[in-house]
Amino acid sequence: MTREETFKMLSEYVDFLLEKSDAEHPYWNIENVLSGKPNKWNYIDGCMITAVLSLYEMTEDQKYLDFADKFVGWFVQDDGSIKTYSTEEYNLDNINPSKNLFKLYDLTGKEKYRKAMDTVRAQLDTMPRTNAGNFWHKNIYPYQVWLDGMYMAQPFYMEYERRYNKMQGCLDSFKQFKNVEALMKDEKTGLYYHGYDESREMYWADKETGCSPNFWLRALGWFTVALVDTAEAMDESMYYEYRYLQTMLENLANSLIPFQDESGMFYQVVDKKDDSRNYLETSGTALIAYGLLKGVRLGYLPKRFEEVAMKAFDGITEKYLSRNEDGSPKLGGICLVAGLGGAQHRDGSLEYYFSEPVVENEAKGVAPLILAYTEILRRQ
Repeated sequence: MTREETFKMLSEYVDFLLEKSDAEHPYWNIENVLSGKPNKWNYIDGCMITAVLSLYEMTEDQKYLDFADKFVGWFVQDDGSIKTYSTEEYNLDNINPSKNLFKLYDLTGKEKYRKAMDTVRAQLDTMPRTNAGNFWHKNIYPYQVWLDGMYMAQPFYMEYERRYNKMQGCLDSFKQFKNVEALMKDEKTGLYYHGYDESREMYWADKETGCSPNFWLRALGWFTVALVDTAEAMDESMYYEYRYLQTMLENLANSLIPFQDESGMFYQVVDKKDDSRNYLETSGTALIAYGLLKGVRLGYLPKRFEEVAMKAFDGITEKYLSRNEDGSPKLGGICLVAGLGGAQHRDGSLEYYFSEPVVENEAKGVAPLILAYTEILRRQ
């Protein structure tokens, strides 16, 4: 496919997914579909709505804003409470969809979105923390920091503090990134480990470093975008911190380049391309493509990273964007889910990361690919 044909297909693909979805039945949320349970406020839908709102910004097509408003508005009540959301769950994943409240409030002026931001922000006031000062990933994962959680919580936290709290928590948000750099970065490769357990009690944690054993692609993708989005949400008066996040981003981007496959994509376990069980994975590759494109546009990264990102974008669309027999578009190569600990005894081993299901049309892959697409549109 030419790039123009790819863009046309992506536009058609989004329409296809939106037509099949509403707040109670998100077609793109395979975890929810498989569970058979009613849909809840969750980060997967949050990612998709972020992509839909980005498409609205780029195309000014009202259908995208209307869909996002209706979808999020189903959860958000007039008093600012959010259906199915509980502060007491203390789960950073549930902060992620709240990023969309800023844009929806700006675009619609609906006061319920402004109130809902306060509802979510209250979770962070009492969110348990490591001794070093980072939010626990979830209440059920004590003393643990995951790269995923940096993406889920920090852009919301930084933006809320800048807009509505006289920047009181901005330095706190920044320090959580510095802690991740100090505790979870591998000096040899420059990559970051998926998780860290301050208590060293989890079976997956290295007894010396506290880190999980491997570099999982999507976690690195989440972290790439966390750096970009949090820097974007910062007040530029925080000059040192603002530049520091950009340096962390550039260092990570440089560290990823040696592991990029000739196809442009990256592997599920980034540094183990020679393992026959490994595979080129869509969601993490798309997050990196999006993060780098946005980083270049905002001036955080040198222009040369645009080529790295475009190669990744083209690699995904060539390998995994295709059509079903009925002509409907589909996107494959998406790792459904991967975590650490929990009832499934997820130990962070290679065997574990290669054992998780690979699916199609899942928002964790679709949304970042659409976001990368909107970044390309912004350039044009």
